[in-house]
Order: sequence, then structure tokens, then C-alpha cells
Amino acid sequence: MTSQRPGGTIKLGPYEIARIGYGAMQLEHVDTAAATAVLRRAVELGVNHLDTASFYGHTTVNQHIRAALHPYADDLVIVSKVGARRVDAPVPLALAQRPEDLRAQVHLDLTSLGLDQLPVVNLRRADQGPGLIAEGDQLVPIDDQLAELIALRNEGLIGAIGLSNISTAQLQQALPAGIVCVQNAYSLINRSAEEQLRLCATNDIAWIPYFPLGSAFDQIPSPTEHPVVRDLAKRLDTTPAAICLAWILAHNNHTALIPGTRSIDHLEDNLRTADVELDETALAELDAVVSV
Repeated sequence: MTSQRPGGTIKLGPYEIARIGYGAMQLEHVDTAAATAVLRRAVELGVNHLDTASFYGHTTVNQHIRAALHPYADDLVIVSKVGARRVDAPVPLALAQRPEDLRAQVHLDLTSLGLDQLPVVNLRRADQGPGLIAEGDQLVPIDDQLAELIALRNEGLIGAIGLSNISTAQLQQALPAGIVCVQNAYSLINRSAEEQLRLCATNDIAWIPYFPLGSAFDQIPSPTEHPVVRDLAKRLDTTPAAICLAWILAHNNHTALIPGTRSIDHLEDNLRTADVELDETALAELDAVVSV
């Protein structure tokens, strides 16, 4: 296995991770053999940061990770997410925001991954879209959730706490809990969370955006279609996606990426983002792109 980390490294709490990791959600839709091939290739190419959740399938993705990589390398950092659960219904997810739900999800992750401790667990809030929005008994104060995660950390079941889909005010409220990362929607054309990114940088918190290339989910537009991006990709002989991801890495040195794919070829393309060099002129052009 290579010792080089794609994109270099940043700190994720007590861990050192590659700035280009791997989001495993799409592996829900492939068999174990295909998932194993992608996961092992990612690790072979220096990826040591995997993002998963027990509700990616009925622990399907966790089981793929375990089948492919267990026993895990000492430097592999598996990050999970709590706040939802898988259900057999037309909408396959239901919120699970209550403290006892969070604890149950952590135990489900530990069992399905074959771990004694989850390195990092992200609390996914549901105060706003995309996705389900909390109501009724799922309206839980963030302090109650953090108290449960701190208890799990004190018990040694999780190593560190992250946040996802949160507001600036919630991030500020949570800082005393010792937050190590934030996952929020962010891209070249959606910089509405720029204040949160700056707050993370100030507090040495890793910023790990989701939807960096847009998403069909909720019809979120893709920055890869922007003419500035497309022109720059032609000039640098690379892909529009690589330009958009390289901009995120260059924009702030507290950022990391977790692009997902089911394809080894696409995985290798994503990791080649690390080779894209944006000079001052290119960065200025991209910085001037208007957010939407």
C-alpha cells in the first residue's frame, strides 16, 4: 500500500487523513465483490478516510467495508453518521434524532463494521433540507444529542464527534463539545456556508462538504456546467469535476473531500484531482464565479 495520501493530509481530530477520501454511500447498490474491488483500490491508492452510515442500506455498506478491509489498518479512519434509520417504506429513511436512537445507531455501526470504537461519528441534524425535516418527537435540542454523544465518547465507543447539516449558530453552540469535523452542503456555486467554513478553520475543525458537484437530489445544480469551469478544464486538460474539487481543496486548507463512486475508473479520476494545479489566475477566475 502506498504511503502517499491523495491531496496531502489534514487533521481530523486526533487522526491524520488524506484530503481526498471516499464516500461509500453508492456501494449500497453493488454486490460484495464489486464493493470490495473499489474499497481495496481506494486504500491501495492511499485513501485512509471512509465515510459511511448504518442506514446506507440495512447496514449493507458497512458490511461491504467489513468484508473488504477487516481487520482494518491502524491508520484507516472510518467515519459514520447518525440521525436517521433505514425503513421498509416508499421513503426508505426515517429520522432517528432522539438520544436513545443515536446510541442504538452507534451500536449498529460497531456491530456491522466489526469495530470496538468508531473513530468519528457525525450527528446529522434535520432542522432544514435537503431531505427529511424533523417534527413531533424528532424535534430534539442539539444539546441533548451532544450530551449522548459525549457520553458515548467517554465510554470509548466513539473517538470523536462531528456535525452535519447544521447552522452557524448550532456550530457555535456545539464547539465546547469538541467538534472535529463539519459536513454541510458546499460547492463552487453554493458558498452559503462560507461563514461556517471560516469558523471551522479558526477552530481547526475539518470542513468536509457534501454535494460539491451538485446533486440530482432536490435538483441541486452542478458547478461542472458553469462556463468558467468548462473553459478552465479545457485549458488544463482535465475534467470540470476535477476543477470544482481542486478549487475546494485550494480555497481553504481545512477542507477535505469524500467523493463517492461504484467505479474503479471513476475512483481513480477523483483521486487525480490531487494532481490539478490551479495557479493564481485560475483561482481568481473561479473565486469570481457567482454563487447561486
